[in-house]
Amino acid sequence: MDGACPCGTGRGYADCCGRLHAGAPAADAEALMRSRYSAYVREDAVYLLRSWHPSTRPPPIAFDEGGRPTWLGLTVLRHDPHGDSAAVEFIARYRIGGGSAVRMREHSRFVREDGHWFYVGAIDA
Repeated sequence: MDGACPCGTGRGYADCCGRLHAGAPAADAEALMRSRYSAYVREDAVYLLRSWHPSTRPPPIAFDEGGRPTWLGLTVLRHDPHGDSAAVEFIARYRIGGGSAVRMREHSRFVREDGHWFYVGAIDA
């Protein structure tokens, strides 16, 4: 048994985000966004970079810099698909050390190229 997926679907990790982390394409932008949240929880920098669009991809991600967050949960507020582009609005909750819980709200943009969804970045409010 692999335990519940961190993304909050209620499914097991292997049947949910684990498939995407292993290379399966995401069905839609929301699935990709959930898999990216799970990758942050699991500190999977390789997947995060692979699922980031090359036009906005940052340099390598180092999880050992600064305080390590403890991820507390994910709530998807909205998924707006439009053909090969989509927007997903979500709230991710985390805590660093013994600090207060933080709610990070983001409205993100995604594109699909050659059958694969990619995270592009946050949409300016």
